[in-house]
Amino acid sequence: MTSDEIRFQLETVALVRLHRGVYGIGGAPRTRERRWSAAVLACGPTAALSHLSAAALWALTETDPVVIDTSIAGRSKRTRRGVRVHRPSRLEPEDTTDHQGIRTTTVDRTLIDLAVVVSTRTLERLLDEAQHLKLLDTDHLDQALLRNEGRAGVPRLRRVLSRHQPGSTRTRSFLEEAFLLLTREAGLPQPLVNEALGPYTIDFLWRPDRVAVETDSRSAHERIAARERDYRRDAWLHAQGYLPLRFSYEQVTSRPAEVLAALRPKLQPM
Repeated sequence: MTSDEIRFQLETVALVRLHRGVYGIGGAPRTRERRWSAAVLACGPTAALSHLSAAALWALTETDPVVIDTSIAGRSKRTRRGVRVHRPSRLEPEDTTDHQGIRTTTVDRTLIDLAVVVSTRTLERLLDEAQHLKLLDTDHLDQALLRNEGRAGVPRLRRVLSRHQPGSTRTRSFLEEAFLLLTREAGLPQPLVNEALGPYTIDFLWRPDRVAVETDSRSAHERIAARERDYRRDAWLHAQGYLPLRFSYEQVTSRPAEVLAALRPKLQPM
């Protein structure tokens, strides 16, 4: 298309400008995938979605950063409004792929990149989600770590992997995450999280101590049927020799001392 043709399409809103040289179809849904794709295209043929934006594309996190992360290998000076351009010294072909039609860093490379910008617990959660989505391959991750030796994220990711089994602490809500952090800060033994036990999935399970904890959200007991299921589960746990404990949202978030007072005597010290 000539410049005049593009100008006419813009005036009639058949096209909309997304970035310099990048246009979208007028009236098309303004999805985050369109934003990501446009950002990568605007940064040139060697660019790839990366960091938190790549994690969101892979569904490792629900966070959708306002500023989009891309990576361009080498010394490119290209910048775009609303796009944060990372310039690693190298970006190997094995570290990028096409996902949902968008060039992006692989899950392994994304984890390496994020290892230096997120907290340890956030990195654990990203690993848990990658494992849950079956996006994590140990052999592939080891190869990526070797391939990216010298990058700042590699030693930190290795340290986390040395003491964290991916998938072992995947929480499903803010309340579960708050409870897990509470037990960690109190120095209690690490529980199994969302562990299958018989016909049930238990929020937090200490098998050696035969303790099973459920965290009840504010709306968990609004229906009679839900309460009945809870009674049946508690009865089944008792029959199997487990002690069922329940803690409310208010206890975990506002009265943690109550939780620890009830829980600590039932657990063997680490």
